[in-house]
Amino acid sequence: MSEFTDMEIYARVISAGSMSAAGREMNLSPAVVSKRIRRLEERLGTRLLQRTTRQIAMTESGQGFYERVIAILASVEEAEAYVADAAANAKGTLKVAAPTSFGRLHIAPHLGKFFQSNPDLAVNLDLEDNFVDIVGEGYDLAIRIAELSDSSLVARRLAPVHRILCASPEYLERHGEPQSITELMEQHVCLAAANQDPWRLVGPDGQITLRTQAPIRTNSSEVVRECLLAGVGVALRSTWDIGPELREGKLKVVLPSYRASSKVGLYAVYPSRRFLPAKVRVFIDFLASLYGSSPYWDEGVEDWLRLPEEIKHEA
Repeated sequence: MSEFTDMEIYARVISAGSMSAAGREMNLSPAVVSKRIRRLEERLGTRLLQRTTRQIAMTESGQGFYERVIAILASVEEAEAYVADAAANAKGTLKVAAPTSFGRLHIAPHLGKFFQSNPDLAVNLDLEDNFVDIVGEGYDLAIRIAELSDSSLVARRLAPVHRILCASPEYLERHGEPQSITELMEQHVCLAAANQDPWRLVGPDGQITLRTQAPIRTNSSEVVRECLLAGVGVALRSTWDIGPELREGKLKVVLPSYRASSKVGLYAVYPSRRFLPAKVRVFIDFLASLYGSSPYWDEGVEDWLRLPEEIKHEA
């Protein structure tokens, strides 16, 4: 500690045998040590030490107080050592919030590898699609897919998120492929979970906002995904969610000139950069190295992520 408490000074005087010896150990003058002991006695309302010109001796109260003080100081030292060790070493339980589908697909399958490198860590992973109150609900961090605005929280971008319009070949065979946004909205079923409506798209003429219409309303993104695969309609989906289906031809991109804003990303969000616990740092670093600027879920679908103008320019 940068400043000694009165209890620490008292304990040091007893262990050193004199005020002058204790002062030398703590780099304090004997006068300061004597003043602090008197202040402690006045606050307690009793004499702790009998002083003579040559030595000091504890009173009965002083003896009982000393025995309890050294126990308290030992506990404080142990607590400080525990916190310092936890800050320097990844151990304990990490409480994490993440979106339901993303957590199931892209966090849970990799936890085994994470635990191999961090055997002293446990993870409490809560999956839900609403933003949690990180500080109020006691989370160490949250994984969020969003276009984040400035806030009091710290956000680290882990990966880009590409969201594109798509439909199953069976749906397109029955209803035809939309050739414009107007045709999409007027002639097609547009699927979206409640928290994903409206669609905010960026296209050739800039940003547009579209209200979806479908015979099913749901709060579940996974229900929308299953309806999309079942040929119910068109949906705006992230490649982390439908990459395999795109590669296998179970889904096709429609209106490739339109997609969600590139400002939407995958972020790790946590309360503060100051005194960042090691357990939080190693988990964020693990996810960042796992995903990166070209995440594994985009392998094999890169051509779908390029705008038609980019393809024309290359040709």
